[in-house]
Amino acid sequence: MKLLLLLLNAGKLGKLLLSGGSMLISVAVYAWVFGWAYAVGFVALILVHEMGHLLAARQCGLAVSAPMFIPFVGAWVALKDDNLDAHTEAYVGLGGPVLGTVAAFVCYLLAQETGKPLWMALAYAGFFINLFNLVPLRPLDGGRIVRAVSTRLWWVGLPLLVALFIWRPSPLLAMVGLLALPDIWAAWRGQADTSAQAVPLKVRWQFGSIYLALVAGLAVMALDAHQRLPPV
Repeated sequence: MKLLLLLLNAGKLGKLLLSGGSMLISVAVYAWVFGWAYAVGFVALILVHEMGHLLAARQCGLAVSAPMFIPFVGAWVALKDDNLDAHTEAYVGLGGPVLGTVAAFVCYLLAQETGKPLWMALAYAGFFINLFNLVPLRPLDGGRIVRAVSTRLWWVGLPLLVALFIWRPSPLLAMVGLLALPDIWAAWRGQADTSAQAVPLKVRWQFGSIYLALVAGLAVMALDAHQRLPPV
């Protein structure tokens, strides 16, 4: 009991319990709507995505928290240092979609191997979530990645977000739009972030190429997985 109290006071176990508890709550909420099997797989896909950010941040020597989950919103890992240069922010932002895409593709292969619709449904969800996160608009991962390429790409993200909201109105999309307003307003006033200019041209091309390859690959795989799903 004394050891437990010491760990709680140190904050380590408390943070771990908070992270694990939020994940279990998300599983329970999704299970109420979609069933336990899908809920566990869906939250696991989100966890893998966030672990990609965590591993990338650790590689950059950044202090990062355990993932926190909010049902129907997603999850995030908090960085103690928010004032990152464009290169580091892009690298950390890229980690989530890369690892998340791998996890979704594993589900796709399992669906092909087993013939179970559950795996294909999870594959589609994984491809779509990671594709949505690549919309070039902060606070989404895409907005963080393209910061190292050109912040002008944020202007591409705004009409995409509006089109998504018209197609499927969602409080989450509205929240993303509100969080993106400071960047858009700064760009409108001619005060856009110019930190991409400090990134070497070769590195900018690398981030841009990986970003476009991920967007194209995820779009194709999401469409393919959707077409392979059995009719409801």
